Amino acid sequence: MDLRLLRYFVAVIEERHFGRAAARLHMTQPPLSRAIQRLESDLGAVLLLRSAAGVEPTAAGTILYAEARTLLDRAERARARVTAAAGPATLTVGTLSDGAGEAGSRLAEAFRRRHPEVSIRFREADFTDPTTGLRAGLADVALTRSPFDETGFSLRVLRSDPVGIILRTGDPLADRTSLRLADVADRPWFQLPDGTDPLWRAYWNGAAPVGERLPGPVVRTVSECVQAVLWNGTAGIAPLGHPLPDGLTWVPLADMPPSPLVVAWVTGRESPLVRSFARIAVESHR
Repeated sequence: MDLRLLRYFVAVIEERHFGRAAARLHMTQPPLSRAIQRLESDLGAVLLLRSAAGVEPTAAGTILYAEARTLLDRAERARARVTAAAGPATLTVGTLSDGAGEAGSRLAEAFRRRHPEVSIRFREADFTDPTTGLRAGLADVALTRSPFDETGFSLRVLRSDPVGIILRTGDPLADRTSLRLADVADRPWFQLPDGTDPLWRAYWNGAAPVGERLPGPVVRTVSECVQAVLWNGTAGIAPLGHPLPDGLTWVPLADMPPSPLVVAWVTGRESPLVRSFARIAVESHR
């Protein structure tokens, strides 16, 4: 049985939509539809119920999905064993500084079970490079946050986190249940270094064009942002979940779009190990 067709079928089942599955597989919808039709023809069974809303598996499709996942996992393990026999395998994962914890224990455990022979290296990048070294070839895969210039990259969203403002606990706004960007418009706002990705810079500038906020200190890491708030009262924003020291609190911003945590890699340069890491990352965050 053609593993490529099974991989296509799994994507359609998991996305419940041909268009989304095609985007995930970096292909157009017509050849994906033809591939699924070929699979149904080869097996002599209807696998999907198609409607305007999307697709649902038939009884035969549900069975094939379970079997396909098993076969694809076995194929990945076989490939990993062959790679291991050829020599030690290493995967470099890029993360943002202070963000290695984004990987999470479930991802680490699942990856170790699937690839116990692979050595993982983490490379931390500061805020000037949200691709964490992918574009420069310093990382194989990244756990980072969008938005940034996605040209040449493939991304899968793992989760989207609410964004809030970090305040000193004695701040007059600290007891509010939520705030809006206008509530802190008169405060100095931390700045990202010159040369930082424009999309990334605009997002962390509270979606305001550079120069429209009172300039605060230039920061390169989460830790520097936190210290800027603690010592200077600078307005700093962060996704929900970042640990804060005593004296600081986090208040959600109602008009700030959420921060997507993504797994990313260079399109066309992904190895089987990178594809496996990305798939395990998506599964572990469901």
